[in-house]
Amino acid sequence: MDLRLALKKLLLSLMIIFPHASAVTHSVQYLYTALTPGINLTAVGLLDGEQFVYYDSNNRKTIPKTEWVKKISTDDPDYWNRQTQRMQRDQENLKQLLDTVMKDFNHTEGGHTLQRTYGCELDDDGTARGNDQIRYDGEDFISLDLKTGTWTAANDKTLITKEKWETVGPDANIQKNYLEKECIEWLKKYVSYSRETVKRKGKVCDLLCYSNTPTETQQQKHTYDCLV
Repeated sequence: MDLRLALKKLLLSLMIIFPHASAVTHSVQYLYTALTPGINLTAVGLLDGEQFVYYDSNNRKTIPKTEWVKKISTDDPDYWNRQTQRMQRDQENLKQLLDTVMKDFNHTEGGHTLQRTYGCELDDDGTARGNDQIRYDGEDFISLDLKTGTWTAANDKTLITKEKWETVGPDANIQKNYLEKECIEWLKKYVSYSRETVKRKGKVCDLLCYSNTPTETQQQKHTYDCLV
């Protein structure tokens, strides 16, 4: 499956999981796609649907995709190193899971896809939500139940994985704690950094308002910045 197509499908499913009922709801989501043969992996981080980081198994390094996220290292010099290490761990975990699932399903050859989506969402009234969901070959596979702090199998075929995870797999309570606390804390930080960038854009707009011969590009930038 093409990586772009896989990511598009993940984004559509994410819209179903977290429909935006309020304009002041913010979310941060991480989308991973692992493909065989060779187990190539691509990951993106999204803030309110906008990509802000990128990672793949070729460069094995987290790359900033927006101006505002680059500024975090000014206050937190070790930020990019930690992000890269986290995504490298996620890559190895997803690789091992894909190997295991293919063996359990007796899929010894051909192209297969494992997708993971996790993150959190926060409303302006303080209501928080989290999600961690895995899909195999486009079908729901296993997900985290935040209420019970346990993994939930999507169907009978995935029960074998659930049973393994309950003994030797990733700790559901640790992930639950991450989604409910650390993820929300970082979401607030990301929103704060992105807002600072928007404020600076507004100042640029004031300077462009009096351009005598604005180009089409300048007009578009002027309109966008003034409306933010």
